[in-house]
Amino acid sequence: MLDFCGREYPDNQFLSFTDGESSYTYRTFHSKVEEVATLLHRHGIRPGEKVGLLAQNMPNWVVSYFATVGYGMITVPMLPDFSESEVRHILKHSGSKALFISERLLSKLSEKARERLRLIIRCDDFEVIKSDTTANPDKEQQGESAVELYPAQSIKSEDLAAIIYTSGTTGSSKGVMLTHKNLCANLWSAQQLRPSFASDIWLSILPLSHTLESSLSMMLPMLAGASIYYIDKAPTPTILMKALSKVRPTTMLSVPLIIEKIYKSAVLPKFRSNAILRFLYSIPVTRKVLNKKAGKMLMEKFGGRIRFFGIGGAKLDTNVERFLLEAHFPYAIGYGLTETSPLIAGAIPSKVRLGSTGPIVEGVTVKLLNKDPETGIGEICVKGDNVMSGYFDNPETTASVFTPDGWFRTHDLGMFDKDGWLYIKGRSSTTIIGPSGENIYPEEIESVINSHDMVSESIVTKRKGKLIALVHFDQEKLKKKLSQTSDEYQEKFESLKKEVLEYVNEKVSKFSRLSEIKEQLEEFEKTATKKIKRYKYNEDKDSDKKNSEGK
Repeated sequence: MLDFCGREYPDNQFLSFTDGESSYTYRTFHSKVEEVATLLHRHGIRPGEKVGLLAQNMPNWVVSYFATVGYGMITVPMLPDFSESEVRHILKHSGSKALFISERLLSKLSEKARERLRLIIRCDDFEVIKSDTTANPDKEQQGESAVELYPAQSIKSEDLAAIIYTSGTTGSSKGVMLTHKNLCANLWSAQQLRPSFASDIWLSILPLSHTLESSLSMMLPMLAGASIYYIDKAPTPTILMKALSKVRPTTMLSVPLIIEKIYKSAVLPKFRSNAILRFLYSIPVTRKVLNKKAGKMLMEKFGGRIRFFGIGGAKLDTNVERFLLEAHFPYAIGYGLTETSPLIAGAIPSKVRLGSTGPIVEGVTVKLLNKDPETGIGEICVKGDNVMSGYFDNPETTASVFTPDGWFRTHDLGMFDKDGWLYIKGRSSTTIIGPSGENIYPEEIESVINSHDMVSESIVTKRKGKLIALVHFDQEKLKKKLSQTSDEYQEKFESLKKEVLEYVNEKVSKFSRLSEIKEQLEEFEKTATKKIKRYKYNEDKDSDKKNSEGK
């Protein structure tokens, strides 16, 4: 793939920051990758060895990745927001011998981690920071060229390409082993669903260290000779809007939280600014007209030529999706996991259905395990060349996620409609059993809670046999609405909690009704794809502690 792209699209613009810095064409990219791969070899790093990659999104991240994977070594990408201890653990557990690290993240490299590494290269300019190798760093004296040292044909499809350490909602970080076959199978499936084109301009905003972004926003555009732009700062709303205006992308991927915030902060307030608009927006016919008009404005904010806005990584709020659908905004939904490289199901903008992730992509097979005969809901199990080879150095956990006949268990619950479109209902680990044995899916209740104007995010859990919701309210709106004396504030706040409780209970089934709303003062801690780390807010922590102390 690396050689193909350099040969087929040599003069096409490939990678750049939004300000034009660190720009590569496909020709200069291929040349730089070869140069950096040779640098690794000159300093004693050989095919089959692991190379860590810790950097924010930048063109040189892609160079580092291909200089490793393209020449038989194994990349170990790490999320920029991993802590120093997490970085140290991953480097040690993976057995990484070398590390690409950006200047901005050098503080996350502890002295212990540094000591274990043979080679450290600064990602920003590929300067060697540390080298313990005794190899002769003079390539000419070795009498070998980079091509001779790294014959692409010697890499087998079953060879390990990457180990991706997940930052999951359950708290157990595991090293997902993805082979060259896994990544290429996923690319083929994605290309069948929505081909990339040379004319495409991608804006990459999710961490490249996450499989969603590296597979679908790095390799997929690369296949077609498209251009990719990166933002050199954290994509805050202001910075993101500037980048959208400058780059005017045709294609980008996002997680639900980003578009949900845009809807709640920029769209919804306009429809609730006065009594007449609120009334009109409550009527389905006029709501569609207003949403369509808002959709044109949203298109302009995105630069005016967006054709594909892919959303994945977590469940999209139903009200936000309804807005996007009625606004004729070209959004698309995808579903997958790191363990599946990641794509399992997806739909293109012209064929989305409210609440569905779309049909299963070509090359992947899905079945539902332990399906409920009444609801049709079961655990989603997957087979295909995109499914990981296992968790690194963790055979017990690997065995636990595969059925005896080789199906990968996602632990996600879903159902199919009559046309084979997949609907995600929640996680098997978060399902709550009701008083009469009913399955309660907290994600569905949370979707209703989060649709309330004053709510930012929430978690539904079970406490002492009752359903309660931890709610993080929109702090700016809270200050505006409740800016009174302390006594009045508390009284109005309690009234607001009661209002939210009634709002939710009117909209959910009888056995899904909440008993109480509890305030969550700080934002919930999240994974790279902005899913809440539920284990951090496990209700039974306090009661378990008391029980253990009593024992």
